Amino acid sequence: MAKKSKGNRQQIILECTEHKTTGQPGTSRYVTQKNRKNTPDRLELKKYNPILKKYTIHKEIK
Repeated sequence: MAKKSKGNRQQIILECTEHKTTGQPGTSRYVTQKNRKNTPDRLELKKYNPILKKYTIHKEIK
């Protein structure tokens, strides 16, 4: 059975910010986890965008 306890870790989705402005179809998204207690604000990381073929800023959505 799966754990039902709510811990401090939370699953989040990171989406590319530059990809929206280009107008190309598709999106670059990554799924990761963060600790709610240590980082309550939205996460922002540099990740690889395979559509644009370069590293771009990915921000937490939702």
